[in-house]
Amino acid sequence: MKDLRKKSELRVEKISILATRWIGSTSSLLVHTLVFIISFALYFYGVPMDEILLVLTTIVSLEAIYLSIFIQMSVNRQAHNLKKVAKDIDDIQEDVEDIQEEDDDDKKDDIMLNRIEDTLGRLIEEVIDLKKQHLNHLKKVSEEKKKNKN
Repeated sequence: MKDLRKKSELRVEKISILATRWIGSTSSLLVHTLVFIISFALYFYGVPMDEILLVLTTIVSLEAIYLSIFIQMSVNRQAHNLKKVAKDIDDIQEDVEDIQEEDDDDKKDDIMLNRIEDTLGRLIEEVIDLKKQHLNHLKKVSEEKKKNKN
């Protein structure tokens, strides 16, 4: 039941889209012009002007009603499409923000790694200095022992 209803709605939707496209076309303008010319030409074939105007006014009124419905349907479709686009833009913006945060995190990581590297470099230099000092101290102690033995 729901599938039948959806198919029916889709069919009506497709027809309204096609009608809206046709109404805004050059062929629609030509057809309307031809209908108006033929309508007024009926006067020369004995159809009273009152009847022509009555039928023509009725047709134009009905057409105006349908045109307003088609216009509203087009506006609704465009509003729906704009909502989709807005959602896509929001998603893209979130992705861009995530990427920027990742870039910021990467930069922070790089800064942190550089600081660690600098600190390790200084520590290594200090360890080397301490080793030299220790070796010098051991040499002095060794020399003093030799002097004391002699």
